[in-house]
Amino acid sequence: MQLWDYIGDNARSLTFLTYQHASLSFQTVLVGTLVAIAVAALVYRLPLAAALTLTSSRVALTIPSLALLALLIVPFGLGVTPSFLMLAFFAMLPVIGNAVVGLRSVPPAVVESARGIGLSRWRILLTVELPIAWPVILTGIRVSTQMIVGVAAIVAYVLGPGLGSLIFNGLARLGGANALESALAGTLLIVVIALVFDALLVLLGRLTISKGLS
Repeated sequence: MQLWDYIGDNARSLTFLTYQHASLSFQTVLVGTLVAIAVAALVYRLPLAAALTLTSSRVALTIPSLALLALLIVPFGLGVTPSFLMLAFFAMLPVIGNAVVGLRSVPPAVVESARGIGLSRWRILLTVELPIAWPVILTGIRVSTQMIVGVAAIVAYVLGPGLGSLIFNGLARLGGANALESALAGTLLIVVIALVFDALLVLLGRLTISKGLS
């Protein structure tokens, strides 16, 4: 009951921090997705470049997020900028892999048919290949979103926005008044954001994926 009392007593600040966390996660996933699809579109027709991109994206996921965040503090200082850049970088990685795999899995016969009716390379990419690859790309976006919503908590270390401040402040004051409730509230709200985003992406998939591809 103390947790619910804490949430009720701090509803305004919790709402603001939740909005910050959700907004930061949404924006970084959006930017990461756009960059990832652009990179995939440039390399998927080149076997060596595609293989290097896939390998690099998988290796880059092993970079400790705190280490990257610390490196970004040097040129950008504390606050939103290093937080955004770190999250956008990690958001991009799962989507790149899925975008390359999805685009390379488009049946060659479909591409040849599109060429046969006179479509340009970029028209084929936009109207044929990307729609066919979209289910695989969307899966990458869902993975990226879940990861980023969780990782976004650590930006509190560099005074970044979001719910991470509740968690780390609570853990730093364990034993003090409302310390545990603060950490639990931050964790619970992050889980809620992750569930809401995933539900919205499932809905997006139902609205945008052709029944023949689902």
